[in-house]
Amino acid sequence: MKFNLSIRQITVIGLLSAVSLLLGSTPLGIIPVPTPAGAATIMHIPAIIGGVIEGPMVGGFIGLVFGIFSFLRASSPLVADPIVAIVPRIFIGIFAAYSYRLFENKFVGATVSAVVGTFTNTLGVLILAVIRGLLPAGAALGIVVTHGIPEAVLGILVTIPVVKILQRSGFQEER
Repeated sequence: MKFNLSIRQITVIGLLSAVSLLLGSTPLGIIPVPTPAGAATIMHIPAIIGGVIEGPMVGGFIGLVFGIFSFLRASSPLVADPIVAIVPRIFIGIFAAYSYRLFENKFVGATVSAVVGTFTNTLGVLILAVIRGLLPAGAALGIVVTHGIPEAVLGILVTIPVVKILQRSGFQEER
């Protein structure tokens, strides 16, 4: 399989992967929220941004880095399973990129891609955890509500301004 990545795309993969790793290595990636969960992650957002500004392949690579990092630093039995930790994360930036392309309006596209990317992460991990017997379905549903919704809101609040700034700076995937 041949990957045709430009120097710019490789650079974006490196930079946004580094941001994802920084978020995962520090408390910066976990934001306190007033829900029963108490916190929401933003570690998936670099994959969303990469997918929006450089396309699905870039978003997928950034998600892969996030997934591998999550697996290697597994703090719960859920993400100690490489299928649960890695596979859904690859699709964050891919689904975000394709959902962004559905809209002519960049604001709407960035908003939808933030929600799609966030729920790709949340639902992907939880569905695989249920399928693999790591989590009961009822608990997974509770996590979707307590984690997924605040993470989607944070995803929107972070993704829109970052994408807008990057687009104004000349970063925009060629469709």
